[in-house]
Parts: sequence; C-alpha cells; structure tokens
Amino acid sequence: MSNWKPQPAGELPDGLILFDGVCVLCSGWVHFILPRDQAGHFRFVAIQTEAGASLATRFGIEAGDPQTIVVTRNGQVHFKADAPLAIWQDLPGWRWTAVFRLLPRAMRNFLYDCVARNRYRIFGKRDTCLVPTSHIRSRFISTLGDLTVPPRASAA
Repeated sequence: MSNWKPQPAGELPDGLILFDGVCVLCSGWVHFILPRDQAGHFRFVAIQTEAGASLATRFGIEAGDPQTIVVTRNGQVHFKADAPLAIWQDLPGWRWTAVFRLLPRAMRNFLYDCVARNRYRIFGKRDTCLVPTSHIRSRFISTLGDLTVPPRASAA
C-alpha cells in the first residue's frame, strides 16, 4: 500500500491489533501491551492466522513479509508509526507519547520502516507463531468467525 494514512474500519472491533506472529520484536510488543491493558481493550490477531491473512489482504499488506502492524481505534485503522501511537493513547501512563505526532508522518514512517526492514536480523524470527497461554488466549483471534464487532450501545 502506498498510502498508509488511517482508513475507515467501522465494522471491525475497536482495539484489534494485527501483528507478525513469528517476529520476536512484534511478539514482544504484544507482551508489552498485555500487562498494561488491564481493561482488556486490545485483542490480537497474528497475520499468519486465517483472520490475519484476510485482514492483510484487505489492507494491502503482504502476509509473507508484513512491513507494518495495524490497530483499529475509534472506527479507523492505523498503520506503521501511527499504530503504536494509537495503541499508546489507550494505555495508562503512555499518553505522553502523543508528542511524537509532532513529527511529520513521512518521517515517523521512515524511522518505522528502518526497524521493520531489519527486525528479523536484529531481533530474530520464530519458526512458529506466538502461542498464547491459557489466561490470555481469549484475547487472541485466529479465525474469521472470532472477528466480531461487539454490539454498540444505542442512543436513546
């Protein structure tokens, strides 16, 4: 995808994070988020799963070599450097990171791309996807059937 600006994604659940499940850095990012997201807002889908591959295709991401994480927030899907910034906004104690939005998106994404291109070489790659433990398994999505939008409260 040449345009990595946020896109509408109202039918997707808020707080959905698409990540590279074999990337040690990306899996580490998931493990960073989990204890800080005590409200259980975020749910995770590895790009190597049925649901992840479907989302990757939808957003123009090469599933075999993903170069971005994705997060849904407030009816929008965010890519590259915008994704961590969107995630941090929903983590207690990390809202200060909004200061990075002062950098132009092109500059943020250039820095993001430098890490993304070298992540396997620097951090490593697993042979298999991250396997969630039983106490966090409900936070992970693997099939399209699990990819549901919670009902929204209707305005009276």
